[in-house]
Amino acid sequence: MINYIIGLNPILQALIATIFTWFITLLGSMLVFFFKNVNKNIMDGMLGFAAGIMIAASFFSLLSPAIDMANNLKMIVPLVITIGFFLGGLLLFIGDKIFEHFYDNKNNSSKKRIIMLILSITLHNIPEGLAVGVAFGSIKYGIDGASLNNAILLAFGIGLQNFPEGTAVSVPLRREGLSVKKSFFYGKLSGIVEPISGVLGALLVLKVRLILPFLLSFAAGAMIYVVIQELIPASQSNEKKDLMALFSLLGFSLMMILDIGLS
Repeated sequence: MINYIIGLNPILQALIATIFTWFITLLGSMLVFFFKNVNKNIMDGMLGFAAGIMIAASFFSLLSPAIDMANNLKMIVPLVITIGFFLGGLLLFIGDKIFEHFYDNKNNSSKKRIIMLILSITLHNIPEGLAVGVAFGSIKYGIDGASLNNAILLAFGIGLQNFPEGTAVSVPLRREGLSVKKSFFYGKLSGIVEPISGVLGALLVLKVRLILPFLLSFAAGAMIYVVIQELIPASQSNEKKDLMALFSLLGFSLMMILDIGLS
């Protein structure tokens, strides 16, 4: 099976990888069938762990290969990487502000909280799928820093952090009064954008080689924005902040070991 996947077109590889990451979101959403509330310590620990994984993946699987590629393509490395990284975060910042604008200017009803929660997580899943797609698509050119191991590890890391994200959507929706089935449906729906953006990322890379370093750093910036704006603040709302910080270090360490050990 693995040999079959390795021999596939990068676009199909990206599709399979992002279907995997979406499936993990689905598994996380399934907790709503068993719990109306998830213990806060457990939830915050998972979010902190996910933050560590995403930080490590952003550097080892995105920024580091982007720097290598930019060097090989004779680009002005600091300029390209910095612009891509900043614009990735800026895009999500603008998206958040748009949602906040419509949210803050209307009644703070349960229905609007539900819409905000779904839209927020869905928006943040787009760069994750894009990152996986770009990672697989970049293998096509055999550029230093782009490898199947890096792409698989990135998909694996994003998949791991998708589990608490799925739970973070479905369980709060259940608390807001939605049925178990609807909460599960919207939880798994929030991750369906990953296969779509994954295929898009692979297609963009296959068509335009010169944007590879920019796309990788762009995806890294978007992922770091999610970590800083969503995951870390959520985990640090816990009374045991120091313990939650250790979970983030564990997540980073796991992803770092996997990436270095298999590179």
